Amino acid sequence: MKLAIFDVDGTISDSQAHILAAMTEAFGTLGLPLPPRGDVLSIVGLSLPVAMAELAPATDAATQAALVAAYKSSYFTTRAAAPAPLYPGAKECLLRLAGREDLLLAIATGKSRRGVNALIAHHGLEGLFTSAQVADDHPSKPHPAMVLAALRVAGVEAKDAVMIGDTTFDIEMGRAAGVATIGVSWGYHPVSDLEQAGAGRIVESFSELERALQEGFA
Repeated sequence: MKLAIFDVDGTISDSQAHILAAMTEAFGTLGLPLPPRGDVLSIVGLSLPVAMAELAPATDAATQAALVAAYKSSYFTTRAAAPAPLYPGAKECLLRLAGREDLLLAIATGKSRRGVNALIAHHGLEGLFTSAQVADDHPSKPHPAMVLAALRVAGVEAKDAVMIGDTTFDIEMGRAAGVATIGVSWGYHPVSDLEQAGAGRIVESFSELERALQEGFA
């Protein structure tokens, strides 16, 4: 049995509009200048406290905690009004992969449990994943804890698993856990960064991803 572990934001769902809007409101609420768009997207995948420390390094811990709280509040409101869309072809790909008898699916994401559950319910992805490892329960990526937990739940060894994501954090996390890695080209980090991080393979479409998984994570 094989295990394919998916990142969410930038890999399955295109949530950059939600992220940018929530960051704009969070920094505006505290009267702080909004970091450039590229800087905001560069931290997608990190747990929020780590992300805010990266985006507002000159502020104190209390201010960073307030940014986290303001971001969560804004993101929840935005998501409730219009949940983030899946990338074209993502749902169909996941359904086909979940139907394979030799493959299990899991999630490893910097999102909250509440956010992941809402996304799964909204897009009808219930029952596809053996587990969803989230920021609530683990250290931030690229720490390997999420991948290691996904392996334990699925009962799969690292040599039979792959981490799929759009950021260097995903690739570094997978490598730290000893699993194969596949980077996707349509997310928030440049392909060159994914290659430099050591991605075993880069795919440019969900159909190419399916072929890569069929070939045994080569």
